[in-house]
Amino acid sequence: MPFDHNDHYHRLLLRHVPRNCGAALDVGCGTGRLARRLAHLGIDVDAIDPSEEAIAEARALSGRKAGDGSPRSQHANVTEAELPKAHYDFISCLASIHHMPFDTVTALREALAPGGVLVILGCYPEKTRLDWAWSLAAVPVNAVARLTVAVKDKIRPAAASTGRGQVKAPVSQPTIPLPQIRQKAAVLLPGCSIRRLLFWRYLLVFRNNR
Repeated sequence: MPFDHNDHYHRLLLRHVPRNCGAALDVGCGTGRLARRLAHLGIDVDAIDPSEEAIAEARALSGRKAGDGSPRSQHANVTEAELPKAHYDFISCLASIHHMPFDTVTALREALAPGGVLVILGCYPEKTRLDWAWSLAAVPVNAVARLTVAVKDKIRPAAASTGRGQVKAPVSQPTIPLPQIRQKAAVLLPGCSIRRLLFWRYLLVFRNNR
């Protein structure tokens, strides 16, 4: 496996899972890595993605896991899906919000149960000097991380390979600059926090305090 910027931040996102979380939704789940990690915590997980290929792979990978409680992986576009109101204790959206109108977060907010948490690992285009400075700082770290993964892959026993081909997620370049994302989020997700991360990402956290 090559170094994956989104997988790198799984642990960070999981820190925001509320205590006694019963139900979670993973938006743009891809092949379901984060959804499976949530399910392993004993959480009832719905996982959706507009890519049929990704959902087929997610289902196949979940099917190889022992025991019940695998995520329910569904081929769906969140902009068209009818999400249950006030239902989910945790909603995650990894590197997928830029594939849809940003105001889709309104539907995600309404799907949160009281006290529920929405986390978005988002991408943004480089527009300002600060953006470019963070990008420059990420380049050497990214190179070291990729090299480390490559070395581990070489020394990893052949049995560790899954034997499955890699499903490539649809690629779409982000268009909304980070300052504009902050402005939109302040209106649609009042009280949310946004911080810039390495690897051309930002983290948005919103808690439904209704």
